[in-house]
Amino acid sequence: MSAALPLLAIPMGIDTHQEPVVFLRADSEVCRAEGFIANTRILVCVNSRSLIATLNVVTNEVLPARHIGFSRIAWERLALSGNEKVTVRHAPVLHSMSAVRKKMYGHTLSEKEMDDIITDISQHRYSDMQIAAFLTAGVERLNTDEIIALTRAMVDSGKRLTWPKRLQLVDKHCIGGLPGNRTTPIVVAIASAAGLIMAKTSSRAITSPAGTADTMEVLTRVHLDLAEIQATVRKANACLAWGGAVNLSPADDMLIRIERALDIDGTGQMVASVLSKKIAAGSTHALIDIPVGPTAKVRSQPDAEAMSQLFEAVGRALKLKVRCLITEGSEAIGYGIGPAQEAIDVLAVLQNQPAAPADLRERALLLTSNLLNMAGRGSLGAAEVQARELLESGKAWAQFQRICEAQGGIKPIPEAACSLQLGARHSGTLLAMDNRRLARLAKLAGAPNTPAAGLRLHAKLGQALAMGQPLFTLYADSQGELDYAADYYEHNHDLFMIGESP
Repeated sequence: MSAALPLLAIPMGIDTHQEPVVFLRADSEVCRAEGFIANTRILVCVNSRSLIATLNVVTNEVLPARHIGFSRIAWERLALSGNEKVTVRHAPVLHSMSAVRKKMYGHTLSEKEMDDIITDISQHRYSDMQIAAFLTAGVERLNTDEIIALTRAMVDSGKRLTWPKRLQLVDKHCIGGLPGNRTTPIVVAIASAAGLIMAKTSSRAITSPAGTADTMEVLTRVHLDLAEIQATVRKANACLAWGGAVNLSPADDMLIRIERALDIDGTGQMVASVLSKKIAAGSTHALIDIPVGPTAKVRSQPDAEAMSQLFEAVGRALKLKVRCLITEGSEAIGYGIGPAQEAIDVLAVLQNQPAAPADLRERALLLTSNLLNMAGRGSLGAAEVQARELLESGKAWAQFQRICEAQGGIKPIPEAACSLQLGARHSGTLLAMDNRRLARLAKLAGAPNTPAAGLRLHAKLGQALAMGQPLFTLYADSQGELDYAADYYEHNHDLFMIGESP
C-alpha cells in the first residue's frame, strides 16, 4: 500500500491554536505502510498546496475509514471545503534542527544557522515542541553576535513597512514586567501631536495581563494591514496597531506564542523580538524603557545596564538608533491592571482628569521628552516643557482621538460582569507589592483574553491603610473566574506587604 493513496478531507472542529494537526485512524493503511505513529510530523498535500502537520491517531469510531481529519488551523491553511483528495508522506528532514541541538549543548550558532532556523519557523515547518526546544536552548545563552543574527533573520522572515527616504520614524518599547505600565498610547499621542512620526506596531501580552495591543483593542480597531497603517500615519502622523496582523517579523509572533505557554522571556530573544519589529516597521529611532525593581523583570541596576548595552549594540549593528532609560520598577504603574482597566487609566491621563494616576502621567512625559530629544527637538528640559504643554492643553487628547478615528473610531470600554473588593488585612503602611504575583492575579481573573477582566488598585506604596480599607477590586466575566482569582489571593497574603514604615 503506497502513501500516495488518497484520503478524503474532513474537518474535526478541534482548536489546536496555531499548530496544524491532522487525524488518522489507528487501522489506516497509510499509518501501517509508512509506520506513522502519534506525533509523527507528516507532509500533507492537496493539489498544489501542502503543509507540515503533527499526526494524532484516533480510534475507529471517531473518523470514517479512508478519511483524514483536520484541526481548524490546518483546515484554514489548506483552504479546504470538504472531501478533497489528500495524500500524506513523511515530512522532509529539517536540517536546521541540528543547529538547535548544537545550541542545546552550548555551542555558538553561525548567522547561516540562525537564518535557517528562523526561515523554517516562519514557514511553519517547526512543531510547537521544536520551537520550544529552540527557545529553551537559547534562554540567557545567546551571545551578542547570535542576537544580531537572530534579529536580522527575524526581520528578513516577513514584510517591511517602507516610507519616503530620509523620513524620521520614532518608536518606544517597555520590556515589561511592570503591571499597568501602559505609557505607549499616551507617548504616541503626545509625540505625534508634536509632529513626530510614529508607526507604532505593538504586541499582545506575553507573560503579562495586557499588552499595548490588548489595551488599544479595547478602545479602537488594531487589526490593520500594511496599507491601513500607512494611511493612518498619513492622516494622523501615527498609528497604534497590532504588529501580528501585518506579518512584520512573523517568526517573532510564533516564538511569542510559545514563550507565553512556557512563561519565559529570555533576554536575547526579547532584544531580537523588540528590535526586529522596530526595524521591520521602518523605525529610525527607538527608545527602550527598562524598569528595575525587586519583583520586576529586571531586578538589579547591573542587569539593567547590561541589557541596555545589548540593546544599543544590536541597534548599532542594524542601523537603528537606540536609547535605553532605566526606570523605577518597584510597584505597578497606574491603578488598572488588565486591558479595560488600563484603558481607563490611559484616557484619564489624556483627558487630564483630576484622579488620573500621577505615576503613569509622569512616566509617559519622561519617555516622550526623551523621544523628542532623540529626534532633535531641543534639550531634555525644553522637550519636557513641550510634552507637558501638549498634554495639559488637551492637544494630546485631540491627537489620540484623531488616531483612533483613522483606525475606525473609539469604542466604549467593556465592563466586567462580576467584581469583588478586597481590603487591607490589618492597619499599617503599604511597603511593597509583588509585581509578578499581581500580574498572575489579574491573569487568573481572565486578563487579557477577557478584556474587562483584571483588577484596580486603591492604594500605592507609602500609603497608610486602616484595617479593611479597600486595597483593590477584582473584575471577571464569570463568578467562577472571580472565585478562582480570589482564592489565589487568599493563599498569597504577602502579595501586598503592610507594616510599619522603617
